[in-house]
Amino acid sequence: MTEPPRRVALFVSCVADLAAPGPARAAVEILESLGCRVEFPQEQTCCGQPALNSGFPDDARRLMRRWVRTFEPYEAVVSPSGSCASTVHHHYPRVLEEPWAERASKVVDRLYELTQFVAAYGSDLELRLDATVTYHDSCHMLRSLGEQRAPRQVLERINGVRLVEMPNSEQCCGFGGTFATKFPEVSVALADQKLADAGETSAEYLVSADPGCLLHLAARARAAGRGVRTRHIAELIRDAMEVPQ
Repeated sequence: MTEPPRRVALFVSCVADLAAPGPARAAVEILESLGCRVEFPQEQTCCGQPALNSGFPDDARRLMRRWVRTFEPYEAVVSPSGSCASTVHHHYPRVLEEPWAERASKVVDRLYELTQFVAAYGSDLELRLDATVTYHDSCHMLRSLGEQRAPRQVLERINGVRLVEMPNSEQCCGFGGTFATKFPEVSVALADQKLADAGETSAEYLVSADPGCLLHLAARARAAGRGVRTRHIAELIRDAMEVPQ
């Protein structure tokens, strides 16, 4: 197995930092189990995605430049948020001016969404969990980051996990960051459809790699009285590490 980078920065994302810390904690445990020295740069703030999506590119650039300065020193940068990782990958080199665009491109080459890192360096992990899951492809991770295989590859490595694909797994869940607040009726309708699709699989867990999607779906499931349980893939991997072998 290829040795993983040793000095790794956790790019936590605003949602994980402020509202759903479980995936971030699980990511640290996973990375440490791979022999990485995980650091949490205190200088990190928002990656700029909400400002960029809302039409404030100058505000977004200020945050982007700060992000680049913060994460440049590390061998690798890992995020438990496919959405935030896709923002850096897809938008930073395009939106930033020089020399920041070039500096950002160099960090992008060392940036991983968590399952990409585990797929690349975690083949020796011993994972076991008795669970049936279905997987939701978040829009940004699928369409901007272009990643669909890595999370499924990791799930397939967990002994005892049965992955049942839901209909329309690539369809938006309705979160979309600021989209959910701007278009609540559409957002709720999309969430209801996603929960219905997940329910068709009879899976124990609806799993995704984006904390924002999962917060949105969990809240809608509670409001609608649906019995769908959500789980971030980092927490599922961490749970699989803890089961006695």
